[in-house]
Amino acid sequence: MFRSIFTNSFGILISRIFGFIRDLLTASILGANIYSDMFFVAFKLPNLFRRIFAEGAFTQSFLPTFTSSKHKSYFALSIFVRFFLVLAFFSLLVTFFDTFFTKLIAYGFDEKLIKEAAPLVAINFYYLLLIFCVTFLSTLLQYKNHFATTAFSTALLNISLIFALLYSKGLPPKIIVFYMSYGVVAGGFLQLFTHIIAIKKFGLDKIFIYGWEAIKRDKGDKSELQKFYKLFFHGVLGNSTAQISAFIDTFLATFLYSGSISYLYYANRIFQLPLALFAIATSVAIFPKITRYLKKDDKFNANLIIKKSFWFLAYLLSFSTVGGILLSKEIIWLLFQRGAFSANDTAQSSVVLSMYMLGLLPYGLTKIFSLWLYSLHKQKIAAKIATISLGANIILSLALIVPLKAAGLALAGSLSGFILFFLTIKEFGVKNFLGIIADKKMVYLIIAIILEIVALLYFKEFIDVYI
Repeated sequence: MFRSIFTNSFGILISRIFGFIRDLLTASILGANIYSDMFFVAFKLPNLFRRIFAEGAFTQSFLPTFTSSKHKSYFALSIFVRFFLVLAFFSLLVTFFDTFFTKLIAYGFDEKLIKEAAPLVAINFYYLLLIFCVTFLSTLLQYKNHFATTAFSTALLNISLIFALLYSKGLPPKIIVFYMSYGVVAGGFLQLFTHIIAIKKFGLDKIFIYGWEAIKRDKGDKSELQKFYKLFFHGVLGNSTAQISAFIDTFLATFLYSGSISYLYYANRIFQLPLALFAIATSVAIFPKITRYLKKDDKFNANLIIKKSFWFLAYLLSFSTVGGILLSKEIIWLLFQRGAFSANDTAQSSVVLSMYMLGLLPYGLTKIFSLWLYSLHKQKIAAKIATISLGANIILSLALIVPLKAAGLALAGSLSGFILFFLTIKEFGVKNFLGIIADKKMVYLIIAIILEIVALLYFKEFIDVYI
């Protein structure tokens, strides 16, 4: 288990290192202004759909159904073809009506800005189609317990954007964001290419050959497809809370002062690092195992994996939360304050980062406990939980945006994360959860956090002299 987690974590770490280089260049070349806001808005829509539609709901609905399927080739190819055609049509729709879709996600922009951002939205949206293909292939690789290709190939998007930024450096900002948008699409093609190679290496390309023959002869079980769609559409909402919260942040931030979208973006990028490095890497690694155990009704071993994962994440995410809050200003200063990114941008972004970090622990732990629900095909229950959490996020965002501006939006997302966690634990079983945390490791964790706070306060006092 921990070998798979390490593989995912190391791959994500490599990707995030390139991601921070990308963000460093973006902050230095574009800064936090209307042009960076335009690009982040354009990239937000495909990213939202990618995380909800492709990576989250699709994988967590497809893998359990594929594992139990008696006609795997027929099932897999049928799902792939239908999703591909729908997404291709949707991408063309966004291309022809780019102004309309841009207005939906950036309603606070004036007509001139919407017109300028619309082509960027259309270009970036094609990344969704490519990343769906990547997600489909990566899910097949997960079934074979192969995680390295997916983990390491995520860096290709960031490398592509780095080249786009370096190549366009010195050009007008309006031109640079176009280079970046084409870089996003190029990164998607590179990710797809690496997965095609891995699929062929593991002999999974036969699924497409046998699946096509099975579809032509209609040799498959259509009830499996219906079961998947039912789980998927519930899973879309069940996986959407954090992503839609970030999308709402961007939408509402268009009504705030220039740079607010960028402050949210840069802070959220840092927040996403420990979430991806630890929580997402762990959930991806253990999901196939939990699915197989629960399919055999072996709840003991499934619960054992959950318990080990909980303590692994509890320590890492707690340390990350404390460090992220206490050193928020120092982190932003170190990573971004150069070139067009000013000291005021650092101050604004650091407050937003602190608010985001409050939600790291609940969002991270929810990742592993929700796997229990998905493995038992309880996507409908997960969807209800997410709906309540999302509703709370919207109310809190509207309440906090006036007094706290961009920081209020980040805080609203974190508070809704706690609601999501508590409701997920209630469904998992409060008694089971208490059985996990009733351990001497909890005492060690509290002591370790206190020691970390003391050490970081001394370090902060020393480093602030140089900032």
